[in-house]
Amino acid sequence: MTDPQGVVLPSSEREDEGEDQQEDSVDAKPTRSNRFSFFGRKKKDGEGELQVNSDNISYRFTNPAYQYKMNYKRLGKCVIINNKNFDAQTGMATRGGTDKDAGELFHCFKRLGFEVATYNDRTCDQMQNLLKHAAEESHHDCACFACILLSHGEEGLIYGTDGSISIKTLTSLFRGDNCKSLVGKPKLFFIQACRGSEFDDGIQTDSGSADDSLETDASPRHKIPVEADFLFAYSTVPGYYSWRNPGKGSWFVQALCYVLNNHGKELEVLQILTRVNYLVATSFESWADDSRYCAKKQIPCVVSMLTKELYF
Repeated sequence: MTDPQGVVLPSSEREDEGEDQQEDSVDAKPTRSNRFSFFGRKKKDGEGELQVNSDNISYRFTNPAYQYKMNYKRLGKCVIINNKNFDAQTGMATRGGTDKDAGELFHCFKRLGFEVATYNDRTCDQMQNLLKHAAEESHHDCACFACILLSHGEEGLIYGTDGSISIKTLTSLFRGDNCKSLVGKPKLFFIQACRGSEFDDGIQTDSGSADDSLETDASPRHKIPVEADFLFAYSTVPGYYSWRNPGKGSWFVQALCYVLNNHGKELEVLQILTRVNYLVATSFESWADDSRYCAKKQIPCVVSMLTKELYF
């Protein structure tokens, strides 16, 4: 597929007519020779807006035994890999709008307390070496680790500037048997990339161990799975395209930054990502003259192996 266009942005986030009309793209390898057009349309008043009711205040009782310890010297490191330009032999187009994503994410995670570093246009080997170095660093005084991958993709793969590499190859560097200083601590991966070439047509709807002795940091004699304490937040579900607008950035990153900026320090991470899912699902939609590409939707996908609740 080549150069899809158009995106419906959250009505509360629209800035001006110029950005609303910029062409939209997907983070996938072109699969069709024919071109087709999407055209942005504005939602009607009150459609797809994120509603925040500050009048209703709820109180929840929490148990520290079920929460990750966060009282470390540092919150942790956040690595952003932002791939925009690709070698010709990959067949991948330039990812317009990704620099806006990277910039918004940098400031967003910085506000949360992370030490953020951004790396642009990395090859597969450079991506692997960069994350291998990060995994070999000492994280003993950190509460967690975060990594954000912005690139083209296919199911199970992420693209460097020179080709694709398995996402598993990168994330396994932080497994418990490879990165000892993050054992028992959350390892968060946010992945903005396509996972296939399907479109989501959408559907109409009527409805709008439980004690301190198991603390792994304090009790290394207890075993935990090497795959534990990972969280993967994908921009889309397996098999589907992931949408990105050159003027606004990707749908997923727009929603993620919105929720983190407004609720990042009060909600648990899965609550945060559930709100991101809601915002992407309800506030973004494609529009086209060709009915085959009209009113397409997107839903992010969260895969959690976290063993406790995580509050930033």
